[in-house]
Amino acid sequence: MKDFLFSLIRVVNYISLFYVLAISTIYLVQLVSATFGLREYSRSLKYTDYARYVYSDNMVPISVLVPAYNESATIVDNVRNLLSLDFGHYEVIVINDGSKDNTLELLKDAFRLIQINQPYKKSIPTQPVRAVYRSATHPNLVVLDKENGGKADALNAGINVSMYPVFVSIDADSLLERSSLAKIIYAFMVDPQCVAVGGIIRIASGCEIVDGQLHEIDLSDKPILMLQTNEYLRAFLTGRIGFHKMGMLLIISGAFGAFNKQAVIDAGGYTPRCIGEDMELVVKLHKNMLKNKRVYSIKFLPDPVCWTQPPDNFSDLKKQRKRWHIGLIDTLMRHRDMAFRPEYGRIGMLCLPYFWIFELIGPIFEVLGYITVPLSYILGVVNLHFMISFFLLAALYGTILSVGALMLEENTFRKYPKVSQILKLFFYSVIDNFGYRQLNSIYKVEATFGYRKNKSSWGSIKRRTFAPDEKAK
Repeated sequence: MKDFLFSLIRVVNYISLFYVLAISTIYLVQLVSATFGLREYSRSLKYTDYARYVYSDNMVPISVLVPAYNESATIVDNVRNLLSLDFGHYEVIVINDGSKDNTLELLKDAFRLIQINQPYKKSIPTQPVRAVYRSATHPNLVVLDKENGGKADALNAGINVSMYPVFVSIDADSLLERSSLAKIIYAFMVDPQCVAVGGIIRIASGCEIVDGQLHEIDLSDKPILMLQTNEYLRAFLTGRIGFHKMGMLLIISGAFGAFNKQAVIDAGGYTPRCIGEDMELVVKLHKNMLKNKRVYSIKFLPDPVCWTQPPDNFSDLKKQRKRWHIGLIDTLMRHRDMAFRPEYGRIGMLCLPYFWIFELIGPIFEVLGYITVPLSYILGVVNLHFMISFFLLAALYGTILSVGALMLEENTFRKYPKVSQILKLFFYSVIDNFGYRQLNSIYKVEATFGYRKNKSSWGSIKRRTFAPDEKAK
Protein backbone atom coordinates (compact mmCIF):
# COMPACT_ATOMS: atom_id res chain seq x y z
CA MET A 1 0.00 0.00 0.00
CA LYS A 2 2.84 2.35 0.89
CA ASP A 3 4.59 1.69 -2.44
CA PHE A 4 1.34 2.33 -4.32
CA LEU A 5 0.81 5.62 -2.48
CA PHE A 6 4.36 6.76 -3.23
CA SER A 7 3.96 5.79 -6.88
CA LEU A 8 0.70 7.73 -7.08
CA ILE A 9 2.35 10.80 -5.56
CA ARG A 10 5.20 10.57 -8.07
CA VAL A 11 2.71 10.36 -10.94
CA VAL A 12 0.85 13.45 -9.69
CA ASN A 13 4.15 15.28 -9.25
CA TYR A 14 5.26 14.64 -12.80
CA ILE A 15 1.84 15.42 -14.26
CA SER A 16 1.86 18.71 -12.34
CA LEU A 17 5.38 19.48 -13.55
CA PHE A 18 4.36 18.65 -17.13
CA TYR A 19 1.31 20.91 -16.81
CA VAL A 20 3.36 23.86 -15.53
CA LEU A 21 5.93 23.38 -18.29
CA ALA A 22 3.33 22.90 -21.03
CA ILE A 23 1.01 25.76 -20.08
CA SER A 24 3.95 28.12 -19.54
CA THR A 25 5.39 27.19 -22.94
CA ILE A 26 2.01 27.83 -24.56
CA TYR A 27 1.84 31.22 -22.85
CA LEU A 28 5.34 32.03 -24.10
CA VAL A 29 4.28 31.14 -27.64
CA GLN A 30 1.31 33.47 -27.17
CA LEU A 31 3.66 36.19 -25.91
CA VAL A 32 5.86 35.88 -29.00
CA SER A 33 2.79 35.79 -31.25
CA ALA A 34 1.36 38.83 -29.45
CA THR A 35 4.64 40.70 -29.96
CA PHE A 36 4.37 40.31 -33.73
CA GLY A 37 0.64 41.06 -33.61
CA LEU A 38 1.12 44.28 -31.67
CA ARG A 39 3.97 45.37 -33.94
CA GLU A 40 1.74 44.83 -36.95
CA TYR A 41 -1.13 46.70 -35.29
CA SER A 42 1.11 49.61 -34.30
CA ARG A 43 2.33 49.94 -37.88
CA SER A 44 -1.24 49.97 -39.17
CA LEU A 45 -2.09 52.88 -36.86
CA LYS A 46 0.41 55.06 -38.73
CA TYR A 47 -1.74 54.77 -41.84
CA THR A 48 -5.13 55.00 -40.16
CA ASP A 49 -6.58 58.39 -39.29
CA TYR A 50 -9.61 57.54 -37.15
CA ALA A 51 -10.54 61.20 -36.88
CA ARG A 52 -11.54 61.14 -40.56
CA TYR A 53 -14.07 58.40 -39.89
CA VAL A 54 -15.65 59.63 -36.68
CA TYR A 55 -18.43 61.68 -38.28
CA SER A 56 -18.24 60.30 -41.79
CA ASP A 57 -21.55 59.39 -43.44
CA ASN A 58 -19.86 56.26 -44.79
CA MET A 59 -19.28 54.71 -41.37
CA VAL A 60 -21.45 51.77 -40.34
CA PRO A 61 -23.89 52.90 -37.60
CA ILE A 62 -23.77 51.09 -34.26
CA SER A 63 -26.24 50.05 -31.57
CA VAL A 64 -24.70 50.04 -28.08
CA LEU A 65 -26.45 47.58 -25.75
CA VAL A 66 -26.22 47.93 -21.96
CA PRO A 67 -27.86 45.14 -19.92
CA ALA A 68 -28.66 46.42 -16.44
CA TYR A 69 -29.81 44.55 -13.35
CA ASN A 70 -29.60 46.48 -10.06
CA GLU A 71 -27.00 48.90 -11.46
CA SER A 72 -28.07 52.07 -9.65
CA ALA A 73 -24.49 52.78 -8.48
CA THR A 74 -23.06 53.23 -11.98
CA ILE A 75 -25.84 53.36 -14.58
CA VAL A 76 -26.15 57.16 -14.91
CA ASP A 77 -22.38 57.68 -15.29
CA ASN A 78 -22.25 54.78 -17.71
CA VAL A 79 -24.97 56.21 -19.96
CA ARG A 80 -23.51 59.73 -19.81
CA ASN A 81 -20.20 58.28 -20.92
CA LEU A 82 -21.80 56.39 -23.82
CA LEU A 83 -23.76 59.43 -25.00
CA SER A 84 -20.57 61.50 -25.26
CA LEU A 85 -18.56 59.20 -27.55
CA ASP A 86 -16.92 60.55 -30.68
CA PHE A 87 -19.00 58.82 -33.33
CA GLY A 88 -21.55 60.01 -35.86
CA HIS A 89 -24.46 57.56 -36.01
CA TYR A 90 -25.14 55.35 -33.01
CA GLU A 91 -27.85 54.57 -30.51
CA VAL A 92 -27.59 53.58 -26.86
CA ILE A 93 -30.07 50.95 -25.69
CA VAL A 94 -30.23 50.29 -21.95
CA ILE A 95 -32.11 47.12 -21.02
CA ASN A 96 -33.45 47.23 -17.47
CA ASP A 97 -33.73 43.51 -16.76
CA GLY A 98 -36.31 43.61 -13.99
CA SER A 99 -34.10 45.49 -11.53
CA LYS A 100 -35.23 45.48 -7.93
CA ASP A 101 -33.47 48.74 -7.09
CA ASN A 102 -34.08 52.23 -8.52
CA THR A 103 -32.07 51.76 -11.74
CA LEU A 104 -35.03 52.66 -13.96
CA GLU A 105 -36.07 55.65 -11.83
CA LEU A 106 -32.56 57.10 -11.96
CA LEU A 107 -32.57 56.82 -15.75
CA LYS A 108 -35.98 58.46 -15.97
CA ASP A 109 -34.85 61.42 -13.86
CA ALA A 110 -31.40 61.87 -15.43
CA PHE A 111 -32.46 61.63 -19.07
CA ARG A 112 -36.13 62.69 -19.02
CA LEU A 113 -37.45 59.39 -20.35
CA ILE A 114 -40.85 59.28 -22.08
CA GLN A 115 -42.71 56.03 -22.63
CA ILE A 116 -43.51 55.35 -26.29
CA ASN A 117 -45.27 52.72 -28.34
CA GLN A 118 -42.51 51.29 -30.53
CA PRO A 119 -43.07 48.21 -32.71
CA TYR A 120 -40.08 45.97 -33.35
CA LYS A 121 -39.30 42.58 -34.84
CA LYS A 122 -38.81 39.80 -32.30
CA SER A 123 -35.99 38.01 -34.09
CA ILE A 124 -34.98 36.19 -30.88
CA PRO A 125 -37.44 35.01 -28.18
CA THR A 126 -37.10 36.88 -24.87
CA GLN A 127 -38.96 37.56 -21.66
CA PRO A 128 -41.75 40.15 -22.15
CA VAL A 129 -40.76 43.80 -22.60
CA ARG A 130 -43.01 45.87 -20.34
CA ALA A 131 -42.24 49.32 -21.75
CA VAL A 132 -40.01 51.21 -24.17
CA TYR A 133 -38.75 54.70 -23.31
CA ARG A 134 -36.97 57.41 -25.28
CA SER A 135 -35.11 60.39 -23.92
CA ALA A 136 -36.46 63.90 -24.41
CA THR A 137 -32.90 65.28 -24.21
CA HIS A 138 -30.95 62.61 -26.11
CA PRO A 139 -32.70 61.32 -29.27
CA ASN A 140 -30.33 58.35 -29.58
CA LEU A 141 -31.09 56.95 -26.10
CA VAL A 142 -33.60 54.09 -25.74
CA VAL A 143 -34.45 52.32 -22.49
CA LEU A 144 -36.26 48.98 -22.31
CA ASP A 145 -38.00 47.82 -19.16
CA LYS A 146 -38.49 44.07 -19.24
CA GLU A 147 -39.14 41.12 -16.99
CA ASN A 148 -36.05 39.52 -15.53
CA GLY A 149 -34.47 36.90 -17.75
CA GLY A 150 -30.76 37.23 -17.14
CA LYS A 151 -28.00 39.05 -19.00
CA ALA A 152 -28.25 36.94 -22.18
CA ASP A 153 -32.01 37.48 -22.39
CA ALA A 154 -31.56 41.23 -21.86
CA LEU A 155 -29.02 41.42 -24.69
CA ASN A 156 -31.36 39.47 -26.97
CA ALA A 157 -34.11 41.99 -26.24
CA GLY A 158 -31.69 44.79 -27.09
CA ILE A 159 -30.82 43.08 -30.37
CA ASN A 160 -34.52 42.86 -31.26
CA VAL A 161 -35.09 46.58 -30.72
CA SER A 162 -31.79 47.76 -32.22
CA MET A 163 -31.83 49.53 -35.60
CA TYR A 164 -28.26 49.10 -36.82
CA PRO A 165 -26.32 46.19 -38.40
CA VAL A 166 -23.54 46.13 -35.79
CA PHE A 167 -24.10 46.11 -32.05
CA VAL A 168 -21.69 46.63 -29.16
CA SER A 169 -22.34 45.06 -25.78
CA ILE A 170 -20.94 46.78 -22.70
CA ASP A 171 -21.41 46.20 -18.98
CA ALA A 172 -23.16 48.86 -16.92
CA ASP A 173 -20.13 49.24 -14.62
CA SER A 174 -17.80 50.11 -17.50
CA LEU A 175 -16.78 53.22 -19.46
CA LEU A 176 -15.49 53.63 -23.01
CA GLU A 177 -12.81 55.97 -24.27
CA ARG A 178 -14.20 58.55 -26.70
CA SER A 179 -12.63 56.95 -29.78
CA SER A 180 -13.51 53.35 -28.92
CA LEU A 181 -16.52 53.03 -31.26
CA ALA A 182 -14.64 54.46 -34.24
CA LYS A 183 -11.75 52.07 -33.68
CA ILE A 184 -13.79 48.94 -33.17
CA ILE A 185 -16.13 49.56 -36.13
CA TYR A 186 -13.13 50.07 -38.42
CA ALA A 187 -12.44 46.32 -38.21
CA PHE A 188 -15.81 45.67 -39.87
CA MET A 189 -15.13 48.30 -42.50
CA VAL A 190 -11.82 46.84 -43.69
CA ASP A 191 -12.96 43.20 -43.43
CA PRO A 192 -16.51 42.51 -44.66
CA GLN A 193 -16.22 38.89 -43.42
CA CYS A 194 -15.68 40.02 -39.82
CA VAL A 195 -18.50 38.88 -37.51
CA ALA A 196 -17.12 39.84 -34.09
CA VAL A 197 -14.46 42.07 -32.55
CA GLY A 198 -13.28 42.26 -28.97
CA GLY A 199 -11.68 45.30 -27.35
CA ILE A 200 -9.24 45.45 -24.48
CA ILE A 201 -10.49 45.77 -20.89
CA ARG A 202 -8.49 47.83 -18.42
CA ILE A 203 -8.91 48.47 -14.72
CA ALA A 204 -10.46 51.84 -13.87
CA SER A 205 -9.60 51.72 -10.16
CA GLY A 206 -7.22 54.55 -9.32
CA CYS A 207 -8.27 56.63 -12.33
CA GLU A 208 -9.94 60.00 -11.95
CA ILE A 209 -13.49 59.74 -13.31
CA VAL A 210 -15.89 62.70 -13.19
CA ASP A 211 -19.46 62.60 -14.58
CA GLY A 212 -18.75 59.44 -16.50
CA GLN A 213 -15.59 60.83 -18.15
CA LEU A 214 -12.07 59.54 -17.69
CA HIS A 215 -10.00 62.58 -16.70
CA GLU A 216 -6.71 61.00 -15.63
CA ILE A 217 -5.30 57.48 -15.84
CA ASP A 218 -3.58 56.25 -12.69
CA LEU A 219 -3.11 53.13 -10.58
CA SER A 220 -4.81 52.09 -7.37
CA ASP A 221 -3.03 51.79 -4.04
CA LYS A 222 -4.95 48.62 -3.13
CA PRO A 223 -2.86 45.45 -3.67
CA ILE A 224 -5.87 43.38 -4.81
CA LEU A 225 -6.69 45.96 -7.49
CA MET A 226 -3.06 46.23 -8.63
CA LEU A 227 -2.82 42.45 -8.93
CA GLN A 228 -5.87 42.50 -11.19
CA THR A 229 -4.47 45.41 -13.23
CA ASN A 230 -1.37 43.36 -13.94
CA GLU A 231 -3.46 40.25 -14.60
CA TYR A 232 -5.66 42.03 -17.16
CA LEU A 233 -2.60 43.36 -19.00
CA ARG A 234 -1.18 39.85 -19.25
CA ALA A 235 -4.47 38.24 -20.26
CA PHE A 236 -5.36 40.74 -22.99
CA LEU A 237 -1.95 41.80 -24.33
CA THR A 238 -0.65 38.22 -24.59
CA GLY A 239 -3.53 35.73 -24.43
CA ARG A 240 -6.17 37.48 -26.52
CA ILE A 241 -3.75 38.92 -29.07
CA GLY A 242 -1.94 35.59 -29.30
CA PHE A 243 -5.15 33.66 -30.02
CA HIS A 244 -6.26 36.36 -32.47
CA LYS A 245 -2.96 36.17 -34.35
CA MET A 246 -3.34 32.37 -34.60
CA GLY A 247 -6.95 32.67 -35.80
CA MET A 248 -8.32 30.89 -32.72
CA LEU A 249 -9.96 33.62 -30.64
CA LEU A 250 -12.63 31.95 -28.53
CA ILE A 251 -13.44 34.66 -25.97
CA ILE A 252 -14.70 38.21 -26.42
CA SER A 253 -15.28 39.81 -23.05
CA GLY A 254 -18.90 40.58 -22.23
CA ALA A 255 -17.69 43.94 -20.91
CA PHE A 256 -16.88 45.20 -24.42
CA GLY A 257 -17.43 43.43 -27.73
CA ALA A 258 -18.88 44.26 -31.16
CA PHE A 259 -20.88 41.86 -33.33
CA ASN A 260 -22.48 41.59 -36.74
CA LYS A 261 -26.14 41.52 -35.73
CA GLN A 262 -27.35 39.24 -38.52
CA ALA A 263 -24.59 36.71 -37.82
CA VAL A 264 -25.64 36.61 -34.17
CA ILE A 265 -29.33 36.19 -35.08
CA ASP A 266 -28.42 33.39 -37.51
CA ALA A 267 -26.56 31.64 -34.70
CA GLY A 268 -29.61 31.89 -32.42
CA GLY A 269 -28.57 34.89 -30.35
CA TYR A 270 -27.25 34.70 -26.82
CA THR A 271 -28.16 31.51 -24.96
CA PRO A 272 -30.59 32.37 -22.12
CA ARG A 273 -29.66 31.41 -18.56
CA CYS A 274 -26.10 30.73 -19.69
CA ILE A 275 -23.59 31.80 -17.06
CA GLY A 276 -20.82 32.40 -19.63
CA GLU A 277 -22.91 33.95 -22.37
CA ASP A 278 -20.02 35.95 -23.86
CA MET A 279 -17.72 33.01 -24.59
CA GLU A 280 -20.66 30.77 -25.52
CA LEU A 281 -21.82 33.22 -28.20
CA VAL A 282 -18.36 33.33 -29.79
CA VAL A 283 -18.21 29.52 -29.88
CA LYS A 284 -21.70 29.47 -31.44
CA LEU A 285 -20.54 31.91 -34.12
CA HIS A 286 -17.52 29.72 -34.92
CA LYS A 287 -19.74 26.65 -35.02
CA ASN A 288 -22.41 28.16 -37.24
CA MET A 289 -19.92 29.66 -39.69
CA LEU A 290 -17.81 26.51 -39.98
CA LYS A 291 -20.83 24.22 -40.27
CA ASN A 292 -22.18 26.34 -43.12
CA LYS A 293 -18.71 26.67 -44.70
CA ARG A 294 -18.81 30.47 -44.63
CA VAL A 295 -15.71 32.65 -44.78
CA TYR A 296 -15.48 34.72 -41.60
CA SER A 297 -13.13 36.25 -39.05
CA ILE A 298 -13.31 36.98 -35.31
CA LYS A 299 -10.81 39.56 -34.10
CA PHE A 300 -9.31 41.22 -31.07
CA LEU A 301 -8.09 44.82 -31.11
CA PRO A 302 -5.78 46.04 -28.32
CA ASP A 303 -6.58 49.72 -28.68
CA PRO A 304 -10.36 50.35 -28.35
CA VAL A 305 -10.37 50.58 -24.56
CA CYS A 306 -13.07 49.81 -22.05
CA TRP A 307 -12.41 50.74 -18.41
CA THR A 308 -14.14 48.56 -15.85
CA GLN A 309 -14.54 48.11 -12.11
CA PRO A 310 -12.98 44.91 -10.73
CA PRO A 311 -13.80 43.30 -7.37
CA ASP A 312 -12.07 45.17 -4.55
CA ASN A 313 -12.18 42.37 -1.97
CA PHE A 314 -11.31 38.68 -2.03
CA SER A 315 -14.87 37.57 -1.38
CA ASP A 316 -16.13 39.22 -4.57
CA LEU A 317 -13.01 38.17 -6.46
CA LYS A 318 -13.73 34.55 -5.56
CA LYS A 319 -17.32 34.86 -6.79
CA GLN A 320 -16.21 36.42 -10.07
CA ARG A 321 -13.47 33.90 -10.81
CA LYS A 322 -15.62 30.90 -9.93
CA ARG A 323 -18.36 32.30 -12.16
CA TRP A 324 -15.90 32.75 -15.03
CA HIS A 325 -14.66 29.18 -14.68
CA ILE A 326 -18.17 27.75 -14.41
CA GLY A 327 -19.00 29.68 -17.57
CA LEU A 328 -16.00 28.07 -19.28
CA ILE A 329 -17.12 24.59 -18.20
CA ASP A 330 -20.69 25.27 -19.30
CA THR A 331 -19.58 26.44 -22.75
CA LEU A 332 -17.25 23.48 -23.23
CA MET A 333 -19.98 21.06 -22.20
CA ARG A 334 -22.56 22.66 -24.51
CA HIS A 335 -20.20 22.41 -27.48
CA ARG A 336 -18.28 19.25 -26.62
CA ASP A 337 -19.29 17.81 -30.00
CA MET A 338 -16.89 20.28 -31.66
CA ALA A 339 -13.70 19.04 -29.96
CA PHE A 340 -11.37 16.91 -32.08
CA ARG A 341 -13.67 17.24 -35.10
CA PRO A 342 -11.72 18.08 -38.31
CA GLU A 343 -14.73 19.84 -39.87
CA TYR A 344 -14.34 22.58 -37.25
CA GLY A 345 -10.77 23.28 -38.33
CA ARG A 346 -8.26 24.66 -35.85
CA ILE A 347 -11.09 25.57 -33.45
CA GLY A 348 -12.09 21.90 -33.13
CA MET A 349 -8.64 20.36 -33.42
CA LEU A 350 -6.50 22.82 -31.44
CA CYS A 351 -8.38 25.57 -29.62
CA LEU A 352 -11.14 23.62 -27.86
CA PRO A 353 -8.80 20.74 -26.86
CA TYR A 354 -6.47 23.35 -25.37
CA PHE A 355 -9.29 24.75 -23.24
CA TRP A 356 -10.37 21.26 -22.16
CA ILE A 357 -6.89 20.06 -21.23
CA PHE A 358 -5.15 23.16 -19.92
CA GLU A 359 -7.83 25.63 -18.81
CA LEU A 360 -10.36 23.14 -17.42
CA ILE A 361 -8.45 20.06 -16.21
CA GLY A 362 -4.99 21.59 -15.81
CA PRO A 363 -5.62 23.71 -12.68
CA ILE A 364 -6.57 20.53 -10.78
CA PHE A 365 -3.09 19.07 -11.32
CA GLU A 366 -1.46 22.43 -10.67
CA VAL A 367 -3.11 22.68 -7.24
CA LEU A 368 -2.38 19.01 -6.53
CA GLY A 369 1.26 19.73 -7.35
CA TYR A 370 1.40 22.51 -4.78
CA ILE A 371 0.22 19.95 -2.22
CA THR A 372 1.99 16.74 -3.28
CA VAL A 373 5.43 18.17 -4.07
CA PRO A 374 6.05 19.47 -0.49
CA LEU A 375 4.44 16.28 0.86
CA SER A 376 6.76 14.22 -1.34
CA TYR A 377 9.77 16.03 0.09
CA ILE A 378 8.59 15.41 3.65
CA LEU A 379 8.04 11.71 2.88
CA GLY A 380 11.38 11.42 1.08
CA VAL A 381 9.83 10.68 -2.31
CA VAL A 382 11.63 13.61 -3.99
CA ASN A 383 14.68 15.60 -3.02
CA LEU A 384 14.90 19.28 -2.13
CA HIS A 385 16.23 20.11 -5.59
CA PHE A 386 13.06 18.82 -7.30
CA MET A 387 10.76 20.72 -4.92
CA ILE A 388 12.58 24.03 -5.30
CA SER A 389 12.83 23.57 -9.07
CA PHE A 390 9.07 23.00 -9.34
CA PHE A 391 8.14 26.20 -7.53
CA LEU A 392 10.87 28.35 -9.10
CA LEU A 393 9.89 27.14 -12.57
CA ALA A 394 6.27 28.14 -12.05
CA ALA A 395 7.27 31.54 -10.61
CA LEU A 396 9.91 32.21 -13.29
CA TYR A 397 7.59 31.52 -16.21
CA GLY A 398 4.82 33.59 -14.62
CA THR A 399 7.16 36.52 -14.03
CA ILE A 400 8.46 36.41 -17.61
CA LEU A 401 4.91 36.52 -18.94
CA SER A 402 3.85 39.39 -16.68
CA VAL A 403 6.96 41.45 -17.37
CA GLY A 404 6.63 40.65 -21.08
CA ALA A 405 3.06 41.98 -21.11
CA LEU A 406 4.22 45.12 -19.29
CA MET A 407 6.97 45.66 -21.88
CA LEU A 408 4.45 45.26 -24.71
CA GLU A 409 2.24 47.86 -23.02
CA GLU A 410 5.06 50.35 -22.67
CA ASN A 411 6.35 49.84 -26.21
CA THR A 412 2.94 50.43 -27.77
CA PHE A 413 0.22 52.33 -25.88
CA ARG A 414 1.98 53.74 -22.79
CA LYS A 415 -1.21 54.27 -20.84
CA TYR A 416 0.97 54.47 -17.72
CA PRO A 417 3.84 56.83 -18.74
CA LYS A 418 5.16 57.74 -15.28
CA VAL A 419 8.26 55.95 -13.95
CA SER A 420 6.51 55.41 -10.62
CA GLN A 421 3.65 53.67 -12.41
CA ILE A 422 6.00 51.37 -14.33
CA LEU A 423 7.88 50.43 -11.18
CA LYS A 424 4.62 49.74 -9.40
CA LEU A 425 3.39 47.50 -12.23
CA PHE A 426 6.75 45.72 -12.35
CA PHE A 427 6.63 45.04 -8.61
CA TYR A 428 3.18 43.48 -8.84
CA SER A 429 4.13 41.51 -11.95
CA VAL A 430 6.69 39.72 -9.77
CA ILE A 431 4.72 39.15 -6.56
CA ASP A 432 1.69 38.09 -8.63
CA ASN A 433 3.31 34.63 -8.84
CA PHE A 434 3.65 34.14 -5.10
CA GLY A 435 0.12 33.57 -3.86
CA TYR A 436 -2.29 35.38 -6.20
CA ARG A 437 -1.86 33.04 -9.15
CA GLN A 438 -2.17 29.99 -6.87
CA LEU A 439 -5.29 31.47 -5.26
CA ASN A 440 -6.95 31.82 -8.66
CA SER A 441 -6.10 28.20 -9.44
CA ILE A 442 -7.78 27.15 -6.20
CA TYR A 443 -10.88 29.13 -7.18
CA LYS A 444 -10.94 27.28 -10.50
CA VAL A 445 -10.70 23.90 -8.79
CA GLU A 446 -13.54 24.83 -6.42
CA ALA A 447 -15.63 25.91 -9.41
CA THR A 448 -14.88 22.66 -11.24
CA PHE A 449 -16.07 20.44 -8.41
CA GLY A 450 -19.03 22.72 -7.65
CA TYR A 451 -20.10 23.07 -11.28
CA ARG A 452 -23.34 21.10 -11.15
CA LYS A 453 -24.47 22.84 -7.99
CA ASN A 454 -23.61 26.39 -9.09
CA LYS A 455 -23.93 26.35 -12.89
CA SER A 456 -27.11 28.44 -12.83
CA SER A 457 -26.02 30.82 -10.06
CA TRP A 458 -24.31 34.13 -10.88
CA GLY A 459 -23.71 35.34 -7.35
CA SER A 460 -23.81 39.03 -6.54
CA ILE A 461 -20.86 41.43 -6.55
CA LYS A 462 -21.23 44.79 -4.86
CA ARG A 463 -21.17 47.75 -7.26
CA ARG A 464 -19.45 51.00 -6.40
CA THR A 465 -19.95 54.47 -7.80
CA PHE A 466 -17.27 55.93 -10.04
CA ALA A 467 -15.55 58.10 -7.45
CA PRO A 468 -13.60 61.18 -8.61
CA ASP A 469 -10.50 59.60 -7.11
CA GLU A 470 -10.72 55.89 -6.40
CA LYS A 471 -7.43 55.92 -4.50
CA ALA A 472 -8.90 58.14 -1.85
CA LYS A 473 -11.26 55.40 -0.76
